[in-house]
Amino acid sequence: MTTPPTIFLITEDEIDLNVLLDRITLPSTGAACFFTGMVRGVTRRSGQPPRTEYLEYEAYKPMAEAKMRQVAEEIRARWPDVEGIAIVQRVGRLYPRTPTVLIACTAAHRDTGVFEAARYGIDRLKEIVPVWKKEVGPGGEAWIEGEYTPRPGE
Repeated sequence: MTTPPTIFLITEDEIDLNVLLDRITLPSTGAACFFTGMVRGVTRRSGQPPRTEYLEYEAYKPMAEAKMRQVAEEIRARWPDVEGIAIVQRVGRLYPRTPTVLIACTAAHRDTGVFEAARYGIDRLKEIVPVWKKEVGPGGEAWIEGEYTPRPGE
């Protein structure tokens, strides 16, 4: 049995949807679901600058990609009909309207879990993948803290 296409990547490069889709598409693929997170120009969080000039993302690549692999394995365990998976996180200085993260899942049909798998992928990435984000605006800068505390073994 061939290994299904799986991509997990921390990169400073632009996210190219067409290249990623090509890499996770099989001859049997009939559906693809993408989630792309982007830098907001306006943030409405208490204590944060209201306007974002840019975000600065950092990650320890070996650990982050290992956790991305874990997310992909969890997706495959929950949605066995998912064919291809791509999990990509950009790092570096990113400006408003720039894609920062991508989760993509492919399958033979839309009703085989691609929507749910992509949603699970971004939620799980936010929970366990060690990526740090600093928000910079006209009033200063702040590191944005997540709300998740990993359980033992995660």
